[in-house]
Amino acid sequence: MRWLNRLQIIPRNYARRKGDARKAGVFALISLILGLIFSPELRFWFREWLEYPLHYKEYKHFGIRIPNGYSVHGIDVSKWQQRIDWQRVKQMKVDDVKISFAFIKATEGSWMKDPQFDRNWMAAGKQGLIRGAYHFFLPDVSAKDQATKFIRTVSLKKGDLPPVVDVEETRGMTKAQIRANTKTFLNILEKHYKVRPILYTNRDFYKQYFADQKEFENYKLWVAHYHVSDLNMPNDDEWHFWQHSDKGNINGINERVDFNVFNGDSADLQRLCLP
Repeated sequence: MRWLNRLQIIPRNYARRKGDARKAGVFALISLILGLIFSPELRFWFREWLEYPLHYKEYKHFGIRIPNGYSVHGIDVSKWQQRIDWQRVKQMKVDDVKISFAFIKATEGSWMKDPQFDRNWMAAGKQGLIRGAYHFFLPDVSAKDQATKFIRTVSLKKGDLPPVVDVEETRGMTKAQIRANTKTFLNILEKHYKVRPILYTNRDFYKQYFADQKEFENYKLWVAHYHVSDLNMPNDDEWHFWQHSDKGNINGINERVDFNVFNGDSADLQRLCLP
């Protein structure tokens, strides 16, 4: 009867196999639905997958006024820029302006890792851009726990910029609490990475919370101040990076992006990086 088996079109146990496959499919679908309901990160990845562009927009200009007198330009990004084509970012040049460095969001609070960080960090480095990783600081959350989250996420090496703490929210904390908690965070990072971190904030926040404070006067500053022709700091304090616009366009990124300038030349920027 072996010849009958060879003529059998529908294999044995077909119904059972089909039933098992159907059950597996239903289980996978239910798991996906539950994941989308309870996991913000999974919702982000799923939406990104659905919205992944078949092509990137092409820009002839950056779409913003570029400040005069600066030769080193960069951007900063997070998950809000979605999937980035870093090769296109690197290749775009308008007149003599091109992107040389990128600050990339790594963590926030004591629990959140930016879902695009690993991809952005690796791809930006592959294109030869100078990289910096930043943490969005929440003053009402344990500074030690936040520093631990950042350290577990970010591994720096020679040629990377020092770590950055982004402080721009009070979250109901007093000036003394904001300063003390920020200083604790900075101290932990400095001890771990063996380099003094960079402090990011906007000009008004800096003026209110960090200007005239001796414990913060030796930090490199990255300051946000938009739509002005130049950055004038309180007390003429020295700044190193100026985030001058949040509405820039660049090839490889379909969303608006923050633009920055460095207060120095390319050699100065290299000296600022980890040895």
